[in-house]
Amino acid sequence: MISAEEFLREHGVAGAGAAETPEPAAPHSPTTTPDRRGKHRDGGARHTKGGCDAVRVRRGSGFGYTLTESPQDEEACKEAALRLLDAAARSTGGLRGKLAERGYEPQVIDAVIDRLVELRLLDDEDYARMVVRACVSRMMGMRGAVIELIRKGVDRAIAQSVAQEAAEQGVFDEAAWELGRSVARKARACSVEVQRRRFWGAGGRKGHDPQVLREVAHALFSADASEE
Repeated sequence: MISAEEFLREHGVAGAGAAETPEPAAPHSPTTTPDRRGKHRDGGARHTKGGCDAVRVRRGSGFGYTLTESPQDEEACKEAALRLLDAAARSTGGLRGKLAERGYEPQVIDAVIDRLVELRLLDDEDYARMVVRACVSRMMGMRGAVIELIRKGVDRAIAQSVAQEAAEQGVFDEAAWELGRSVARKARACSVEVQRRRFWGAGGRKGHDPQVLREVAHALFSADASEE
């Protein structure tokens, strides 16, 4: 019986020694570090697509984006922007951030965004109104809606203006009452004090006006209300 080294030499494989055997590549990256569970995490991975290398950066929930190899290519930037808008509605600030993550230069991004605004494919006020409606459906208050709008890349002045417009229509007041009714249903087996405490906690987290919370709490979570 011949040895493994003799077999490899016989079949023309050079350098059969163990020291010259290449190590298997890591699943995602040539450099990985073990995490606390003994598994490996990588900071980035290079993949080949269409003959070109592209770097995909790993984030907490998986690979987040691909860095462009043509940061000055306005046409490529526009195509990336349209793909992002096709996936989800975005504000100009949110889209700008996503394109910057992909490595496009600021002046290229600005040119693309200006063109998309001109074509009315981007409209921060319309986007803000959509986000406010979603916030109201989640029983959020005006302050919470403004914070959410800014987090999504809407300019602060636009965020406050659109939220104020919604507040004048009474939608945040109604959201506070709906939150109160929801807490009352879920905590009906608890004491009035517990119900009131839970309502105030939820109302604060959702960014409601304290005066509105007091009105709702007095109507739904007072001793008199519990006896009705």
